[in-house]
Amino acid sequence: MHPGLARLQPYPFERLAGLLAGVSPPPGRSPIALSIGEPRHRPPPFLVEALVGALDALGTYPATAGLPEFRRAAAGWLERRYRLAGGVDADTMLLPVSGTREALFAFAQTVLTPGAGALVALPNPGYQIYEGAALLAGATPYYLDVTAASGLVADLEAVPAAVWERCALLYLCSPGNPTGAVLDAAYMARALALADRYDFVIAADECYADIYLDESAPPPGFLGACHALGRKAFERVVVFHSLSKRSSVPGLRSGFVAGDPALLEHFRLYRTYHGCALPVHVQQASIAAWQDDAHATANRALYRAKFDAVLPILAPALALERPPAGFYLWPAVGADDERFVRELYGAENVLLLPGSYMGRDAGHGNPGRGRVRISLVAPLADCVDAAHRIRRYIESLAHA
Repeated sequence: MHPGLARLQPYPFERLAGLLAGVSPPPGRSPIALSIGEPRHRPPPFLVEALVGALDALGTYPATAGLPEFRRAAAGWLERRYRLAGGVDADTMLLPVSGTREALFAFAQTVLTPGAGALVALPNPGYQIYEGAALLAGATPYYLDVTAASGLVADLEAVPAAVWERCALLYLCSPGNPTGAVLDAAYMARALALADRYDFVIAADECYADIYLDESAPPPGFLGACHALGRKAFERVVVFHSLSKRSSVPGLRSGFVAGDPALLEHFRLYRTYHGCALPVHVQQASIAAWQDDAHATANRALYRAKFDAVLPILAPALALERPPAGFYLWPAVGADDERFVRELYGAENVLLLPGSYMGRDAGHGNPGRGRVRISLVAPLADCVDAAHRIRRYIESLAHA
């Protein structure tokens, strides 16, 4: 068996199921799950219609490189979103993928050399796929703690030079999961300078790029940062995008990667054997989504309304900051986040994710411990109801 399998941690939701085993929530309260980042807004009708209209393509094997029309639509969105002014060559700088999760994992298998003893730097807490990708590619994860002291972003300055010298791949996520923090242009420039100096690749997970709360301040992206620095070939960078969050279609499994054409040439070769080409009917439906920005604007308004409604309810009970992007809250709840989640579920039938399940103790404690992730994906009324229940539970602790 692959030796890396023995090093994999249980997935957070597997751990959560174990934590809740034997707990019986009150039957009089309907369940509200705010634990998983699964968008539950209705998909845009035009996308559903496009998908149904494309079902004749079920009889066609998809090509790894995808449809030219798909690549052009995705490249056009990148150019609009990040003001790249025709800077994305749809033929050499972009590939369709089956959502960001699949691609983030597979990319590591492409760029890491087996047996080289490489390090993969990744945010901590963060998306567990980064860690699993590193381990199964034979590399060693190096955890970049994300704390209040670091501004809720991975602390590049705390990394010793000896670590950067062994680093082959750096995963970054902006807007961040679970913090909602946004990497600014100066941070991205610093990461690019480190990649040049120490010869590593940046995998930029930007799947939350179109979920932000201020319409006048869309989060910057790594391709835009490259463009501003004159890196017109996006050297050393690949970005990962999908429709899951932007268009509320996580089950469509439609995304793309874009960036350095030299890296993507190798990734395309890997994917011809990997056998995970994006189905033609999914590509055809996705074209319409990448060409339309209005539905993404409407989607953001739904999340904005949830933050506006929930924060005033929770503020008297929890120390909260409104994140600039994403749909998560990341509050501190005391030392024992597992107990908080378990008892809240037992008392109020509201399900959250312990922050410690998203982090690792790399020698300085688990930076997720004592926090919970609240995913505002449920309908507005459910999010408001859940906020009242969370507050009621916290206030009950004060009177216990």
